[in-house]
Order: sequence, then structure tokens, then C-alpha cells
Amino acid sequence: MGVEGAETAASKPRFRMPVDSDNKATEFWLFSFARPHMSAFHMAWFSFFCCFVSTFAAPPLLPLIRDTLDLTATDIGNARIASVSGAVFARLAMGTACDLVGPRLASAAIILLTTPAVYCSSIMNSAAAFLLARFFTGIALASFVSTQFWMSSMFSSNKVGLANGYAGGWGNLGGGVVQLLMPLVYQAILKAGSTPFTAWRLAFFIPAFMQSCSAIAVLAFGQDMPDGNYRKLHKSGEMQKASVGSVLRHGVGNYRAWILALLYGYCFGVELTVNNIIAQYFFDLFGVNLQTAGLIAASFGLVNLVSRPVGGSLSDGLSRRFGMRGRLWGLWAIQTIEGVLCIVLGLVSGSFAASVSVMIVFSLFVQAAEGLTFGVVPFVSRRALGLVNGMTGGGGSVGAVLTQYIFFHGTKYKTETGIMYMGVMIIACTLPTALIYFPQWGGMLAGPRPGVTAEDYYNREWTAEERDKGYNTGSVRFAENNVREGGRSAASGIIQPMESSQADV
Repeated sequence: MGVEGAETAASKPRFRMPVDSDNKATEFWLFSFARPHMSAFHMAWFSFFCCFVSTFAAPPLLPLIRDTLDLTATDIGNARIASVSGAVFARLAMGTACDLVGPRLASAAIILLTTPAVYCSSIMNSAAAFLLARFFTGIALASFVSTQFWMSSMFSSNKVGLANGYAGGWGNLGGGVVQLLMPLVYQAILKAGSTPFTAWRLAFFIPAFMQSCSAIAVLAFGQDMPDGNYRKLHKSGEMQKASVGSVLRHGVGNYRAWILALLYGYCFGVELTVNNIIAQYFFDLFGVNLQTAGLIAASFGLVNLVSRPVGGSLSDGLSRRFGMRGRLWGLWAIQTIEGVLCIVLGLVSGSFAASVSVMIVFSLFVQAAEGLTFGVVPFVSRRALGLVNGMTGGGGSVGAVLTQYIFFHGTKYKTETGIMYMGVMIIACTLPTALIYFPQWGGMLAGPRPGVTAEDYYNREWTAEERDKGYNTGSVRFAENNVREGGRSAASGIIQPMESSQADV
């Protein structure tokens, strides 16, 4: 017995961070690179950050590109829509890819496939080329799905909202940094003796190089799951190889994923929209110079440094006190306030100071709502976690496409009027939060169904034969580790995290 116990202990993986029974980290050490949990976090947010920089490298230089390529308002509007529309289906595909081959390979593949388009942005010579460049670079935003999937695979429920918030928020930060970066790079190239015609083209090599490096880093240092990469786990039999059919059935067939996709369309979709319009808005409306417009636009994205993590942390905090019902009420409240502030931003267009001030506060709520959304996503499905992430992320892109097409395409509406109407749409599209209901935990307007457990909810994704073979073991462990989602009254049976070890995996 002693030998068997020693063998079992020796074969059990040990981690530097405290973990639960599923080997997911129960703490979040922001400035640590502890493998595999925190190293995966840093690989995830940095690669997504680089993709964000590439996708939104054009807007800060748009006044120059517009004059060089002789773009019309319709050309610019079409390109804006193209920059976020490519990610719609790419995010769905990315979610399925994460379920099948893991977040590491899926993330690196999409980044490497879209990098050539960023380099090719330097040779744009027509409106059509501009549109195509923005379309293909925008597909890289699908890496967001692997980012969120990765965090949900590495962190326990008490920290998953915070981890998703930091990874998504610091990735989205690229949308703000690039507003500062591209004008500075352009000015540096200009001072080196280049002409304006050539300088803005050469500037695109910086985001392209960053994106290339991030993909290599993901492949070299990333790990899919706490226990290893998908390929190893499939070969050892520790993880069942998923089929496309089962992933689609349990993802697309879950109505909660569709509602979360709609909600995300009017927080992240709004962020994408603002990233596309805000620099030109201040440049044209208030007559500021290119650098000032870029600085103002950057402040919107830079708020991601704290706001999205705060949203994720708020979701986890509400869960500790009120369970899943607290997560849902928090999401509805924050996103509704976001809509009200958006309306106000459109109404104060006559004042430069008021516009900047309201925009920054508005940004706080936009990105906090994103963090709150992905505080709910990991609980929708275990068997189709990647696809649910993809559907929700794709919803963000769809929201951006629809919003830009309706309110910011051509000259039908003034930009400030479009912003005001966008706020009304945010409020309306947040109402379906009340329809999300988990039978084991409840929803905004109703409590849990008597006698239903989390294990019952997740086991229904597996057939009796699959359960007999033990394929549902991960789902059962997940259910056991998420008793707190029923609120304080249900949390008395929470399984304590395993003791940490100072040994790396």
C-alpha cells in the first residue's frame, strides 16, 4: 500500500500555484510567470494585444491614408465594417478549433495566417486594396476566443472572471496603444528623411513584426491545459478527442450562448466601433491635430488596463455573495449604464472637454461589461466551451458590423447622432440578460429549480455510454468546484483547493 501511495503521489502533477481538483489555479498572481497557469496568461494577452494593434493600425493614420488613396466617406465606412466582419466567422471557427486541437495551436495558426496581410498594408494603392487589407488583418481578432478559452482552462471559477478580464482587457489595450504608437512611428520615419507617402506605409511593419513574434512565443512557451498539451492528453487517454458534431450540438444548441453573443455585441462591439471612429471624430469635429486626436482615442482603449479586469473581478465578487444570479444582475446593470453614457456622449458634442470626459467614463463601463460577460461564459457548457467562447466573441464582431453599418456608414447620420442612437440600442439589447437561466443556480428573476445540481446540468452533455467510460470526469470535477455559483447558502460544501508545491510542471 505504501508503494502504491508513493507511486500515485509521484505521478500527480505538482504546480507552483494552489490548484483545485481539476488542477486549475485558485489564485491569480498577476506578475508571475509560473508555469503553466501564469505563463499561459501572459502568452494569451500579449498575442491578442498584438492582433489588436495590427487590426487598428490604420485608423490613427486615416487622414493621411484618405488623402493618399483619395478615399470617400463610403470607402472609409466600408473598410471599417470589413475590419470587424472578417472576425465574425473566424471566431466561430476558432472556438471549434480550440475544442478540437487546443488554444495554443489554434491561436498561433490564426496569428501567422493573418500576419502577411499586415505587411501588405504598406502597399495599398486603392480603396479596394484598403478594404481587403483591413478585412484580412481584422480576422486576427479571432485570437480573442483562444485567449478566453485558455483562461477558462487554466483558472478555477473563483478566479476565472478576473483572469478573463485581465487577459481580454490587456489584449484590448492594444486598441488604445496603437492610437499613440502609429502617429509616433510615422513621425519618427518622417524625421528620418522619408516622405509622408512612404512614411505611413513603412509604419505598418512595426505591428506586423510584433504579431509575428507573438505567434512564435505562443508556440514556444504556451501549454494548452494544466496537465499538458491536447496532443499528449489525447494520446494518453486522459482527454477524449472531441468531434465537430458534438461540439456544434452542445454549443449552438444552448440558447444562453446566443444571448451572451447579443450582449457582447453591445459592449465589445461598441468598443470596436469606437476604435474605428473616435480619432477621425475628434479630428473633424473639433479640429485637433493628428497626434492630439490619437491621444484622445488612445485614452478610450487604455482604460482597458483596469476596467475590464475590474468587471471580471466584480463578477467573481458578486458570485461569492449572490452566486450566478449576482453575475447576471451585475452584467445587466453595468451594460445599461454604458448605454446611458453613450447617449450622453452623443448629446455633449458641442463641448470638447465634456466629450472627452464622458468618453472616458463611458469607456470604463463598456469594458467592465465585457469582463462581466466573460464571467458568465465559462459556465454555459463544458463540452463546447471553445465554441461558446467563439459564439460570444463573434457576437461582438456582429454587433460592431451592424452598428457601423446602421449609424456610421456613409453620411446618413452625423457621427454624434449615430453615437446617441448607439446608446439606445445598447440599452435595448441588454434586456435579454433576464432570459438567461441556469436550472441549478437560477437567473435574474427566478431562483434555482429544486433538486437540480450542477452535475446534472453538465452531465446531460454526455451519453450514458460516455459517462460509463468516465469521459465526463472533467465536467463532474468542474461541477464540484463551482458550488459557490448557487450563492452563499449553497457554498458550505465547497471543496478546498489542493496544497500548492514549489515545483514547476
